[in-house]
Order: sequence, then C-alpha cells, then structure tokens
Amino acid sequence: MGRIVAIVGRPNVGKSTLFNRLTGSREAIVDEVSGVTRDRNYGLANWNGVDFSVIDTGGYVQNSENIFEGEINKQVMLAIDEADIILFMVDVTCGVHELDKSIASLLRKTEKKVMLVVNKVDNSKRLLDANEFYSMGLDNYFALSSVSGSGTGELLDAIVENLPHKDAEMLPEIPRVAIVGRPNVGKSTLVNSLVDEERIIVTPLAGTTRDSIYTRYNKYHHDFLLVDTAGLRKKGKISEDIEFYSVMRAIRAIENSDICLLLADATRGFEAQDLNIVSLIQKNNKGLILLVNKWDLIEKDNNTAKRFEKEIKKKTAPFIDYPVLFISANNKQRIHKILETIDRVKENRKRKIATSQLNDFMLEVIRKNPPPSVKGKYVRIKYVTQLPTYSPSFAFFCNLPQYVKDPYKRFLENRIREQFEFTGVPLKLYFRKK
Repeated sequence: MGRIVAIVGRPNVGKSTLFNRLTGSREAIVDEVSGVTRDRNYGLANWNGVDFSVIDTGGYVQNSENIFEGEINKQVMLAIDEADIILFMVDVTCGVHELDKSIASLLRKTEKKVMLVVNKVDNSKRLLDANEFYSMGLDNYFALSSVSGSGTGELLDAIVENLPHKDAEMLPEIPRVAIVGRPNVGKSTLVNSLVDEERIIVTPLAGTTRDSIYTRYNKYHHDFLLVDTAGLRKKGKISEDIEFYSVMRAIRAIENSDICLLLADATRGFEAQDLNIVSLIQKNNKGLILLVNKWDLIEKDNNTAKRFEKEIKKKTAPFIDYPVLFISANNKQRIHKILETIDRVKENRKRKIATSQLNDFMLEVIRKNPPPSVKGKYVRIKYVTQLPTYSPSFAFFCNLPQYVKDPYKRFLENRIREQFEFTGVPLKLYFRKK
C-alpha cells in the first residue's frame, strides 16, 4: 500500500532542503529517485524500519519569483487529494505571511493529517518567535532546522506514528498488476481491451486504501488483480497540473502492485518520463513488462522491433533483463501475449533457488573471476544464499564487503540471470561480513 507524505508551502521556506534531508540523510537505507519530473520531487524515506514516499510540491511550481497564489493553492489541493500526511512548511524568519494564511485556510478544511513545520528555528530566540504560528489554527507545530537537521527526529517519529497502517488487505493471494505510463499513452484503452471482452467475469474489489480499486481478471486460466490507475478513476474537480498528478498516480499504482505494465507510445519513442518510471519500478522492486503501444501506426521492416528494443534497453541499462512486447491496445493486437508474460514474470518473482545449487554455480563463477583487489586487499566470497524476501535478493558472505564495487556486483547479477530465470524482475545483491 503506497503511503505518501507531501511537503507544501509557499516558495523559499525550505521545502526542498527538508525533502533532501528526509530522503537522503541516511544513504545506506534510503533510495532517492531523481528526476521523476523536472526536479527531484519524489523520494523514498525510511525511519525506524518504516518506508514511505515523500513528495516535494515545490519543484512543480515554476518561476517561483513571479508566483501567484492560485498556482500554489492548486498544488495544495492536489496534495490534499493524494497524500496521506501533509507537511505544511513555514519560515520563522518571515513570520506569518499572507500566503501562509491562505494555505492554512485550505488545510483546515481537510480530514487529512496536517503537520505544521516551522523551519529555520536554530536558536532560542527563534524558538520563541515560532509561537506566532499558533495563530494559524492548526494545533501544535514542529520547530526544526532543515539545514542542520535539528528537530527532524521528532517530526519523523510523528510521521511514522500517523501513517495509515499496512492492514492486511482482504484481497486474494494473486498478483496485482498496474498499468503505468505517461498521460495519453493508451492506458485506459488497454484496460478496456483486457476487461471489456466479458464484463461478467470481471469483479471490482475495493481495496482498503482510500483510492486503490482492484479489478479481478479471471479467465482463460489467467487470474490477477488490475490496480486501478489514471484513467480508471474520475479525475478530481481541480484543473490539475497533469504531470504532477500523473507522477503521484504512478507512484501509488507502482507501490500497490507486484508487476507493472509500463506503456510507452511507439509514435513518440521511449522518453525521459518513461525512463523515470522504469527507475521507480526498479527501486520499488516490482516486476516490469514493457509494452510498446500503437505499434500498428509504425512503418516497419523485419528489424524495426529489434532496433526499437535495443534503443530502449540502451537507455535503461544496466537493467535490461525484462520482456518488451509490441502491441496495439486499440486493435487488441498481442493482448493474449501480455497475459502469458504476466504469468511468466509472476513465476520469476516467486522463484527460490536452493542454496546448494546457488553455491555450486556462483562459487565456481567467483573462483574463475574473483573480485579485483582494492589497495592490495583481496575480497574472498565464501557463501551465497537467497534471502526470504518478498522479491528476489541474495546475500554474499565475504571478508571485506566494503570493497565489492558496483561493476563486480553487476557482473554477479548478470551471471545469476544467465543461469536462473529472473526476466522482468529487479534483483538485489547484498554483501555481508562472514
């Protein structure tokens, strides 16, 4: 279940600094996805073992010097619509600003959890000045300095305490499949092509999250849940910033799924936003099937598909082991192929390799190609095992885990992929001290 924390506020109060601190301060346990939109606006944070997504709305408001109230209010309305917790940020050095008051009046009307964050509180005088923000009528506030990090621990504790619990959803134990992609790429058409053939077999199941509706697809021996994404649910009444909205939608859909069908538009090629969605899918450890839609509109020869696939994989490298299908959602071309591929990726995600089999193969690979020495020190990998995780991950036990570098990790991952079938599934490799 995706859990989203959005940071809102007028320009230059420090939203991005707080965002970077929440998503980047503990690099060991935090992954940040940069460039999901123009700026770094989306990250994964982890506090005391709890994961959640952080959205910084600041980067979505362009030319902030010449900002007008309506644009900021629109961002706030989107955050209210989509987020589970809203961090409303103000600046103690400016006092209560007119724009702050207008944002506060929007936030007072929401049922969502709102946390007032008073930034730039880095001495005792400013701590006293922060009291002025009680006038906003938003209960208590958190005084902190996002630059130095003081006070952020208390805020994070409160965020984790107020996140919706990952309750056991009353859904069948079958894969959840999300259809994601940029706006107007044909997501709704694909859903209709899959679903419309026999309405009777498709039963909508309301998820326990506020806005994930699952539709069960159960026919031709295929059984999975379609995660409702953009196009399946009526849009809010806001004239939304499409890019911001579609990113938030994609994040929720990806987090609520096991396998993602990423729809790209053949007539436009594989664009930057498509690449960003691939990295989101990878960082969240979800299965990936890439569908190139509108293939019927392309002039083709015998090699067009091969060339197209090669171009795409050059952009997503080093992750290239995933299926690519060329489809037309409109003409229902290769729709059944999608169903077979979902089943294949589902099996690959669940694949467990026996420890003895893994060691017989990998230790021989490592013996023939040992890790390069670093500063005259040699890494000796003694033992490999697959971890009992939700998506495939492997632990390599060795004497000097800190000296195993990325190129060698990729080399090992590629050998695992060549020997065992993990197509469409991101793999995680961990190196631990024996």
